[in-house]
Amino acid sequence: MSAFLSSLRREAWRLRQSPWDLAMVSWVPLLAVALIAWIFSAGLPRHLPIGVLDEDHSALSRQLVRMLQATPGLSVDERPLNLAEAEGALRAARVYAVVHIPRDFAREVKQGRVGEVTLLHNAQLATHSGLIQRDVRTAVGTLSAGVEMAARNKRGEATRSVRVSMTPVPTRLLGLFNVAGNYEPFLASALVPALLHILAMTAGAWALGRELRDGSIGPWLAGASRAQAGAALAGKLAIPWASLTLVGWLGLAWLSGGRGWHPPGSIAWVALSMAALMAVSVAGGAALAGLTRSLRTALSACGFFSAPAFAFSGVGFPLAAMSPGARAWAEAMPYTHHIRLQMDQWLLGAPVAQSVPTALALWGAAAVLMAVAVLTAHRAAGQPASWGGR
Repeated sequence: MSAFLSSLRREAWRLRQSPWDLAMVSWVPLLAVALIAWIFSAGLPRHLPIGVLDEDHSALSRQLVRMLQATPGLSVDERPLNLAEAEGALRAARVYAVVHIPRDFAREVKQGRVGEVTLLHNAQLATHSGLIQRDVRTAVGTLSAGVEMAARNKRGEATRSVRVSMTPVPTRLLGLFNVAGNYEPFLASALVPALLHILAMTAGAWALGRELRDGSIGPWLAGASRAQAGAALAGKLAIPWASLTLVGWLGLAWLSGGRGWHPPGSIAWVALSMAALMAVSVAGGAALAGLTRSLRTALSACGFFSAPAFAFSGVGFPLAAMSPGARAWAEAMPYTHHIRLQMDQWLLGAPVAQSVPTALALWGAAAVLMAVAVLTAHRAAGQPASWGGR
């Protein structure tokens, strides 16, 4: 306990002497989490700018334009006069898509032939493109159904029979979780631990790597047994672990209670898993510093392991669709398992028993990485030739 407290006081003093080091485990993470919460506070993307190239200029085409403008997700901001202007607006990113209504559109519809509307969209922006396709398809489908019902009514068919004949096998879609499709509880809550995972690994590598770089690891662990070295390293990592865990808890508290979301599962287990992820991260960063004995190499390795964690987690791209190699890499990342537990409790309301093995595995991984960090740091303390590496 004395080794732990002594190292804790020593690390606190060093952080006070270095305001930027202190900032990286205190107000900078808090500011970054607040920025994420602010970015996704709108929840649903609305008023995405599109253009409409209307070459028909008929009452029907104008009705379609009004329906597109009335759709909450769309905003008709451009009215190009030809395809060249439409292409220019797309390339300049003034709009994300252009709806092309061809000449004689209304006449084709009135004569009972197919009136085709073309959507030109930038598929590189997958989210924008998907939302615009959905809304344009809805608006055009509504107009098409209205035209068909009006035509059949004029031929003497009853409205009810027209509805049945148009959709003899209707599809009933029931959203079970995140019914509104809101990005805030889904994506913002996933980005907060991803960001803190990167910062925690960096903080762990910096805490031990700085001792190796400055050659102060000898005086710090001089004559210490392995158990004392473990207590001293735990005291050194306690501050970044506690600070980043607290920031993560505050972020989750704001996204749940502060924004009015009420997760159906156990917030306590999400908080416990968040603490375990931070423990794995700081211990992993320290282990990399001890193994490489170079602050620069350890920080580079931290970036290699933690920065792509979100991309491989299954949040943005399904795990089931990944190649076997990518899937194996994803399963080796602690963030993947934390975010799976968080989604189970945060969005799905899964039984707590389903999340217990994941939380225990994360704490077990933190213990293993801490043991590696202690062994390598204790060995490095007795080898002055390895000190001073950048």
